Amino acid sequence: MNLTNKRILITRPRAQAEELANALNAEGAQPIFFPVIKIIPPDYFSAFDFALQSLEQFDWLILTSIHGVDAFFKRFEVLGIKWIPPHLCVAAVGSKTARRLSEYGVRTDYVPDEYIPETMLPGFGKNIYGKRFLFPQSNLARTVLADRIRSAGGLVTEIVAYQTVINDPDHTEIDELLAGVDVVTFTSPSTVQNFVAIVQKNGLDPLNLPGNPLFACIGPITQKAAEEAGLGNLVTASEYTTDGLIEVIANEGKFVNKETGIQVNT
Repeated sequence: MNLTNKRILITRPRAQAEELANALNAEGAQPIFFPVIKIIPPDYFSAFDFALQSLEQFDWLILTSIHGVDAFFKRFEVLGIKWIPPHLCVAAVGSKTARRLSEYGVRTDYVPDEYIPETMLPGFGKNIYGKRFLFPQSNLARTVLADRIRSAGGLVTEIVAYQTVINDPDHTEIDELLAGVDVVTFTSPSTVQNFVAIVQKNGLDPLNLPGNPLFACIGPITQKAAEEAGLGNLVTASEYTTDGLIEVIANEGKFVNKETGIQVNT
């Protein structure tokens, strides 16, 4: 459906928001940048460096985001490491993570059909007992997949490759929110949690925002975080990508007519 002139808030980091913003512009929407998280290096690199210098000991490398891919190869370069051991299998959560790996010249051995870490276990083979898995990830990473691998007998090394921390939007961005938006997009649980904290810090009620926005989640894990935060008026993408996010907004979004106050389908 037509998204012309719909004001759609993007909460992901500014550096990763351009693709979504460009796609929304193509639909006639007005993307509003409101970054609530930022990606920074870990406080210490010792564990990360040791793991990278010991890659030959691992059977699987699992990367769950483009941030993890970038952090991995940035550190690779710092350490002067030239290649990944040929026996090391590489798994990626999500097509965009796999695409970013290909940009570094790395072939992905496994990308799950569903972009949910919990569904990945069967893709590592029938017997993973004794296999060694390396997870370079965020400081906020969920442990569900790692725990399931351990339960199946796998040996898991989890290292912080980057940190996801709260980012305070500036006054201009707060003013954009105060002016009212039609949709707020969430692309991770941390975007939900930080958005709620930021709007409360600025004296706003996340359950009663100007414009009565729709909350659009990129997938069920993000949706669960939104529900736990008490947010209603939710839709969730069936394809856990930015394209899927735009599709669910366009096809299922309901917007409030600002003149009448009546909620209508677009």
